[in-house]
Amino acid sequence: MLGDLVGKILDKISGTSLLATGLLLLTAFVSALVAYWRTVEEKSWKEFFEFVIPHEVITHPSARADLLFWVTKKALMPFLMLPAGIVFVSAVGYATNWLFSTLFQFQPPLVQGPAGPVTVLIFTITMLLAYDISYYLYHVAQHRYPVLWELHKVHHSAEVMVGITKDRVHPLDELMNRAWDGLIVGVCFGIWSLISLNLVELTVFGVNVYVMRNILMMDFVRHTHFKISFGPLNNVILCPHWHQLHHSTDPRHYDKNFGLLFSFWDRLFGTLCVPKPDEDFKFGLVDRNVRDYQSLAGLYVMPLKRMWGHIARRIRPAKPRTVQSSEEGTRP
Repeated sequence: MLGDLVGKILDKISGTSLLATGLLLLTAFVSALVAYWRTVEEKSWKEFFEFVIPHEVITHPSARADLLFWVTKKALMPFLMLPAGIVFVSAVGYATNWLFSTLFQFQPPLVQGPAGPVTVLIFTITMLLAYDISYYLYHVAQHRYPVLWELHKVHHSAEVMVGITKDRVHPLDELMNRAWDGLIVGVCFGIWSLISLNLVELTVFGVNVYVMRNILMMDFVRHTHFKISFGPLNNVILCPHWHQLHHSTDPRHYDKNFGLLFSFWDRLFGTLCVPKPDEDFKFGLVDRNVRDYQSLAGLYVMPLKRMWGHIARRIRPAKPRTVQSSEEGTRP
């Protein structure tokens, strides 16, 4: 029975994954064409490829670090993050389902039968909002609390943007983000399982929402130098150019544009900053030791050491102050 259930889910998801990969590649190619067409006057295929893959960007130490980090993460943890997210969300969803069905003594789902298009539409919208507010709150915390910032600095340490910079995220940071997603997104899943969706529908529709979110937010494109704007749609969707401002080293841009997909969270909470059209940014950290983040040890190990340093200072008992005579004075 369990094997049949897993088979149904995998059959439905495999087609979605292939479609998502194709759409992501197509989105990146079209974005490159649009950015090139708006930027370069003398157009040719040779100039196009030089624009898309600038030599000074590809040969930068930060780009090499991105590539090494991306390869090692894919090799060492190919199946960690997505299953971890599913586990956290499923656990909270199950707990939500059990709690409410036990408290109110009913057998879910309340609405029997397969989900119709209206149900799927409402589910998609609510889950996109749940994922997005969850990410926004965690992202703000990453910048506000030093312990989380030490991990998040890995992402901001990129001095050039090369697409795969989107995956320049410390594994522990990514895992903690998945766990946090389990709270808000998991409760939302649990509520939907109470209302009208069975396990197969929840899983398939949930993966579809996740894929849709990844396509709409254009994560690869917004971690490039392509200044893509959506015009009036920027009031709803956070365009790549606005996210690139978030990586800027200019103090005016610190702690701005935290959103993942939607821009209205930043507008609502006062963290929105709209760049000038075609405004250029310098990326990276202003830390004195920013170069330390351009190696695998600097990306994997150093953040953990610094994170532990913050924790140790919190839990280490304060040294007693020595009281001396007034003639000798006092020394901490």
